[in-house]
Amino acid sequence: MKKSIQIAGTFVSLVVGAGFASGQEILQYFTSFGLVSLVGCIVATIIFAVLGMTLAQIGTDLQTTSHKEGIHYIGGRFFGPVLDLLISFVLFGIGIVMLAGAGSTFNQMYRIEPSVGSMLMTLAVIFTLLLNADRIINILAIIMPYLMGVILLLLVYSLFTMDYSISELNVMAKNQPSATSHWLSGAVLYVSYNIAAGAAMLIVMGGTTKDRKVARRGGILGGIILGLLIFLINAALFAKMDVVSGVEMPTLKLAEQIHPIVGMMMAIILLGMIYSTAVGTLYILAVRFVKPDGLSFKLVVMLLCLVAFAISLIGFTTLITNMYAIMGYLGIVLIIAVLFSWLRNTKVA
Repeated sequence: MKKSIQIAGTFVSLVVGAGFASGQEILQYFTSFGLVSLVGCIVATIIFAVLGMTLAQIGTDLQTTSHKEGIHYIGGRFFGPVLDLLISFVLFGIGIVMLAGAGSTFNQMYRIEPSVGSMLMTLAVIFTLLLNADRIINILAIIMPYLMGVILLLLVYSLFTMDYSISELNVMAKNQPSATSHWLSGAVLYVSYNIAAGAAMLIVMGGTTKDRKVARRGGILGGIILGLLIFLINAALFAKMDVVSGVEMPTLKLAEQIHPIVGMMMAIILLGMIYSTAVGTLYILAVRFVKPDGLSFKLVVMLLCLVAFAISLIGFTTLITNMYAIMGYLGIVLIIAVLFSWLRNTKVA
């Protein structure tokens, strides 16, 4: 069970920075559809659990030590490299959105220009990657319990301080911008871009155990935890739709409503997760091109970070609406390939 929890924790940690922290992602892919978003939460939980189980099992069956083994197995001889490129694009996209998210967090909490906040985060990521400080990526796992605690606090606060009826809140929610036109496609796209980012690490984590049941249980548990997080944040945002409407970082806004100290805690947690996710995704992307040592690695890191910073200036909300949607559609290709691979693997077993 300990190993299953470890796999689940890694799964959740990979997704939470890119898909949950700000609340903007949940707002556009779930809450903006009103009460039916609750059904979307259930659908997303099921898909997360099934894919988590499948990817971890593939890693166990292959005893992978590198994500490329798993990705090339899933896609086959010809489609494997295509999937590898697809995942690289998603990783870069998430890195860009994280830098933009840092700018929005600094702006909302400290009134610092978004471009300055994004630049500060970019410099921190470059500095970390040049030092090759791999352990710092694990900060996300340390922050997770605090995030869960703050999110539960936000939910309780939101439910007990609702100023409008559910029907009124439902109308407000539906007036919010959505990343897609239907609640079902919103749930599927949300899962697909997150899975595209986390697939590589899930496969590697599955390879750390020889027990299929352990790997499958870890993937399912991780999916259920992610679903619970989606539901909690969605409910909190829905209950305070009048407060979070038009705000770039909704969870931070709710935290500030409770007390400035809670807002400060949430800002620190947000920046920590953004930092960890940016370091993790850009590191994985860099080592796809060059070995993590020598001058070539440093040059690639600096180039990737600077290009990501330049694109991040487009703006956090705009990037989530457009880039995450594109990554979601690309991620569906990976989901289909994973399910076909799982069916093939099951028949062989």
